[in-house]
Formats: sequence, structure tokens, C-alpha cells
Amino acid sequence: MTDNKRPTPDELRNAQSIARGSNAPELGVKNANTEGSTYRPDWVPEDAKKDDTFASHVMKGVKEMHDGLLSSSAHLAPSVRPVQRRKKLTVADYVRGIEQGDRVILSRAITLVESNNKDHFKLAQQVLQAVLPRTGKALRIGITGVPGAGKSTFIEAFGNMLIEAGYKVAVLAVDPTSQVTKGSILGDKTRMETLTKHPDAYIRPSPAGGTLGGVARKSRETMLLCEAAGYDIILVETVGVGQSEVTVRSMVDFFMLIVLTGAGDELQGIKKGVMELADAIVVNKADGDNLKRALIARSDYDRMLHYIRPATEKWKTQAYTCSAVTKDGLDELWDVIQEFTEQGKENGVFLKRRQEQSLRWVRDMIDEHLHNLFFNNVVIQGRMGEVEAAVLDGEMSESQAVEELIGVFDKSLDRKSVV
Repeated sequence: MTDNKRPTPDELRNAQSIARGSNAPELGVKNANTEGSTYRPDWVPEDAKKDDTFASHVMKGVKEMHDGLLSSSAHLAPSVRPVQRRKKLTVADYVRGIEQGDRVILSRAITLVESNNKDHFKLAQQVLQAVLPRTGKALRIGITGVPGAGKSTFIEAFGNMLIEAGYKVAVLAVDPTSQVTKGSILGDKTRMETLTKHPDAYIRPSPAGGTLGGVARKSRETMLLCEAAGYDIILVETVGVGQSEVTVRSMVDFFMLIVLTGAGDELQGIKKGVMELADAIVVNKADGDNLKRALIARSDYDRMLHYIRPATEKWKTQAYTCSAVTKDGLDELWDVIQEFTEQGKENGVFLKRRQEQSLRWVRDMIDEHLHNLFFNNVVIQGRMGEVEAAVLDGEMSESQAVEELIGVFDKSLDRKSVV
């Protein structure tokens, strides 16, 4: 029986050397120099002089296997590059970097507060506590709107205008998170090309994580870090439109709703609950052939706002038109926001809202902590499947299931306290 074993690369090389002789010239080589690294190809004219008049030279190939690979099996071994771990930052490192406006350190600090790791949480709280005296000075503006209203385009134009006026702007572009894959698009940074490149702008896309209101769970902490880094204005772009946008209202000073024109009955596309939260309604894309429709829509919204209670005490919510393309109306809108801020600080409404937001923040964090404490409880995790199966089989009502799980949770806490 014939042995079909394939020759090794070394055996092939040796066979080739024997066949042509170790000192034989390369194929197609004329006057080849076996010691040199190049040779003159065979199509060089016979009467050509040396290198100074005919410059064509061909570099020799590696006398091993094909494509310059080594004949041994060493080339098959994967290249191992030493993994360079990033330096683990201390609280002092984070604080120093944030105060100096280091964007890399700021980004790492935001990643830290977004982490669900317990050790990261403790470190993040220490960083937040250290930078707290530098926070609270920025103006926080929330922006929401119907899909396709041009929120990202508006933010880029509005942000560039603010930077030209001498402000530093941070944009928290909160992206939707898929309930199926739990992933987010994070495309806002690509839609704000000019703003992203500006040294006085900082854009942080962040997945919503399914949080009520479409705002990332740690967006409030992110705002504090951006304020500590010296940003004067924080723009928070939210996910779409819905009743849950009340969460955004609870974290910003001024809240604007971006709307479209030419979509039939515009008012039917906006939920009343969202309009009640807005300090200003902005009809975007008011340019070209769409300008006339935008002015009509503005009048319609103004009429409707007469029947809606203002979102902010002692402030009259109105509709405005603007164009993120032509920049028309952006200056007027900024004047409105400045008037809102000055008026609120004079009559005490601004400070009162900030205080209410702080208390809301505390309660929300308590709710989140209790939620995690319950569902991360080992006893609850062991009992949850049985109770859910009993509900699906009709053996237990929903109320009984809740009472059962709460009872199990209370007993587990009692056992821990005894120990």
C-alpha cells in the first residue's frame, strides 16, 4: 500500500535545492548575484551598462516556502502580544483629571458610574462626592421630540451656536436600547460630526437600558461629572416621545419639545402629557417650502397651549420656529432660555425646582436599590420560578404571588439579622 504522507516543508526545500544545486541562479535571472539582495531580470538589454543607466532591478524572493513563509512550522504559531492593561485610576486621579478637563479621564469616570459592579459603584460614589463642590453651576436643558423631527441636527446647530458664544457644551445623547438584544445604536455621535470635533464640546452617547423615560440610569451622575469638568451647558437628548418623558423633566432646568410640520394633524401626534412638561415647543425645519406650514403649525400649538397648564410656575409656554439648516430662530430660542433662567432665579422657581429634583433623585435611587436588593436575593431567585409557574398554571393569583415572594424576602432578611 502506497504511503500518501505529504512531505514536510523542510523536505520540499531540500528536494528543490538538490534538483537545481544550491548555487544555481534563480529562474529568469541574467547575471544573477547569489550574494546580493537584488538581480537584473532577463529582459534587460544585453548592451545595457551597469546600474547607472538601467535601473530595473528585482528583489530576490525568500528561498524558503511560497509567499516568503518560513519552512519551519514556527510561522504557524500565533503571535502573542503583551496585553497592556490601562492604569487603574485612584479617586485622586479621577478628580484631578476631571477638574483639568481631561476628556479621557471624564469618559472613564462616566463609564465607572454606569457600571453595575459593586466595587465600581463605591469608587464612583467617592469620585462624585469629591467633585460635588464643582457641580450645580451648569444650565441643564432637556430635548425630546417625535421621531424624525431632527433632534440631533438641531442639537448640533444649537451647540455650535453656543460654543461660538463662548460656552462649553456637553451633550448626553441617550440612545434606545433594544428590549430583545439589549444593545443600543449609539449613532448620535456620527450625526453630530462638526460638534464632535470641537474642543469645547463633549458628546456622550449612552444606552437607555430600558429605564423609565428613556434616560440612562446614571444620567444624573453623568451630568454632575460634566459640570465638574467645566461644561457650562448640558444638553440631554431623550428617546422619542412618550408619557415616560416625565423622568427627563425631573433632571433638567428647561425642557423643550421638537416637533414637525406637514404630518397631517400635528396635534394628534403629540401626547398631551408631553406637552404639559415642555417649557417651549419648537417647530423645526422651518425653511424653504416648509416655512409657511411651520408658521401655521406654530399658531396651532400656541392656541392649544392656552388650554394646558404651564410646566413651570410663573412661566408661559409658547411655540417657536427654527431651522437647524439655515440657523434661523436659534438666537431667539437661546434668548428665551436665558430669560427663563433669569426670571426663575429672581422669583425663586429655579432654586425650588433644583431642590425638588435632588429629593426626587434620592427617592429614585432608593427605589432602584430596593429593586436590586429584592431581585438579587438568593432566596427570591430560588423561589421565583416556582411562584411564576404557579401563576401561569392558575394555581395562584397574582396578588398571592406577590404576597408569597414578599413574605419569603422578609424571612430571609430576618435570618440575616439573627446571624
